[in-house]
Amino acid sequence: MAKYLVIVESPAKVKTIKKFLGSNYEVAASNGHVRDLPKSTLGIDVEHDYEPKYITIRGKGDILANLRKEVKKAEKIYLATDPDREGEAISWHLFYALKLEDKKVYRITFNEITKKAVKESLKNAREIDMNLVDAQQARRVLDRMVGYRISPLLWAKIKRGLSAGRVQSVALRIICDREDEINAFIPEEYWTLDVNLGVKGEKKPLTAKYYGTLAGKQAIASEKQVKKIMTALKDADYAVSEVKKGERVKKAPLPFTTSTLQQEASKTLNFSTQKTMRLAQQLYEGVDIKGEGTVGLITYLRTDSTRVSEEAEGMARKFIGEKYGDAYQAAVTSEKKNSQKIQDAHEAIRPTDISRIPLEIKEQLPRDLFRLYQLIWKRFVASRMSGAKYETTTIKIQAKEYIFTVAASRIVFDGFMSVYVSDEDKEAENALNGELNADSVLSFKSFDPKQHFTQPPAHYTEASLVRALEELGIGRPSTYAPTITTILGRRYVVRENKNLYVTELGEVVNHMMKEAFPTIVDVNFTANMEALLDSVEEGSVKWKTIVSNFYPDLDDAVKLAEEELAEVKIADEISEEICELCGRNMVIKYGPHGRFLACPGFPECRNTKPYFEKIGVACPQCGKDIVLKKTKKGRKYYGCIDNPECDYMVWQKPSGEKCPNCGAMLLEKGNKLVCSDEQCGYHVLSELSKKS
Repeated sequence: MAKYLVIVESPAKVKTIKKFLGSNYEVAASNGHVRDLPKSTLGIDVEHDYEPKYITIRGKGDILANLRKEVKKAEKIYLATDPDREGEAISWHLFYALKLEDKKVYRITFNEITKKAVKESLKNAREIDMNLVDAQQARRVLDRMVGYRISPLLWAKIKRGLSAGRVQSVALRIICDREDEINAFIPEEYWTLDVNLGVKGEKKPLTAKYYGTLAGKQAIASEKQVKKIMTALKDADYAVSEVKKGERVKKAPLPFTTSTLQQEASKTLNFSTQKTMRLAQQLYEGVDIKGEGTVGLITYLRTDSTRVSEEAEGMARKFIGEKYGDAYQAAVTSEKKNSQKIQDAHEAIRPTDISRIPLEIKEQLPRDLFRLYQLIWKRFVASRMSGAKYETTTIKIQAKEYIFTVAASRIVFDGFMSVYVSDEDKEAENALNGELNADSVLSFKSFDPKQHFTQPPAHYTEASLVRALEELGIGRPSTYAPTITTILGRRYVVRENKNLYVTELGEVVNHMMKEAFPTIVDVNFTANMEALLDSVEEGSVKWKTIVSNFYPDLDDAVKLAEEELAEVKIADEISEEICELCGRNMVIKYGPHGRFLACPGFPECRNTKPYFEKIGVACPQCGKDIVLKKTKKGRKYYGCIDNPECDYMVWQKPSGEKCPNCGAMLLEKGNKLVCSDEQCGYHVLSELSKKS
């Protein structure tokens, strides 16, 4: 009969850990959280020191009953929930839900589900760390306060079913701010000038780029400048004035953290953050491998540390030395420096056994699981290897007082790139065709001038949003995926071709949050709150101190907003459209996907149709009305009402004015009017801006 009980979070771990520990141990799962704040009320007693009121989660009664039976039989109970704040809190909740006060109870953690790690954790059993628990309690209570006090306000002022969140509202604001930047961006013209030269003795011409003059680097802003340079260089002689050779080393990448794994999986595998975390969880909890049974393939997936254990470091050095040679081993392991506190009890995400080569187990893994494991394995191996070395050549070519340059590079040692090449590493080699020196004879062939325009900031993708949240110190590894999933699920944001776009609903919610709760959506405030939660984990700040400082201000802001905020409802505004079924004027209503036309005779007449808001501008192609429309995913654009017969569409609002240079439509961008033909580049301040 088993003497000891080990309680884990996930049922997927039970079989694996049981196999490691043998017959003296019984292993059972809590299936995640067993207690939480009630769904129907705030669940925090604000009158009595902000004490949380925890209840058993619906559906967990049978699980707890079975665990209590196992507890009665056991001499010792080991709480083996995940090795982070949330896992520590789950252990604490289990302690009280199972009434373990009179039992021998120990907390154990392991960063990977391997026999050695699990057995080692039993030797290092400890008490529940209340600092970690309190940090998690503080986060949960703060999030509950924001969600339960502000969400009903959004229901009352906008529509039911909306939600506000401490982190999600800031993420929405970041995306909205970027959208504003893009809309206000005015492209600026610039030119590049290449010269194609013949090299005596070489068949292939040499292309050099314009650098500037003998006085220094010079940008070309206009076609007039380009023509001036080309005219000045008519019949000029070209000669090599300087040749510099050097060596450049590209450092090996760091192993993955949660954030960098999500970013790289998005870029290279096209996985959403949610999918990446789901697959990584499977790799961590265990996969059936022929001849080994169920084994965890990677270490814990929620981490912001790049640290690697000495044992894993040693195994990596041995593996790389045997497989690639000593020259490929990194001389000294570099680690990311982080001024903020990191969960350094964790390691970076790495394979549990480096000798478990992806291709050797490919047939035993589903396709996406294999692709993610291979990405993690390659990144870890590469992180323990030496850098890639390039031989670089920079050549200056002089013609009169003007300078052109040629830059070339050639890889001389591939280092880590023999295993792992990211998009940033995929730079084409630009090898020179033969050797150039001061005696090389050059002859002019042709100029290649090109017009360019500066580009606006890119729309956020899931990957770049995760990077922004991490850099700004908002949220933690476990929060990135659920935050993005929430704002997509609420239709505040839509995803098109990887890019994230704000919907009309998202704009309304963001505007209201900025107006009524500027502190909640303030990036610096939210980042500072994360730092305070870290202080709770360190034991230097009491969690109720943070909550008691936060809630009164929130309460005041909610009460003020309830009185002062106007309702954002597009009520039954009467349109000019006549219902073809009953002859009434149709009205404009607001639904989950935006505006639509409905017959006011509902329920007798149930006729509805799409609503298109006319902007008072005629289509430049057919003369009919331009209307505000939305893509299927909710992104706004302007198009002809006669679509599909007329295909005119633009993303910015047409002004109705024509460009004085080319005659194309001028569009409203921020406080300026810009030509819809980007090649024209004309722009002017709008009349409204001039008046203000």
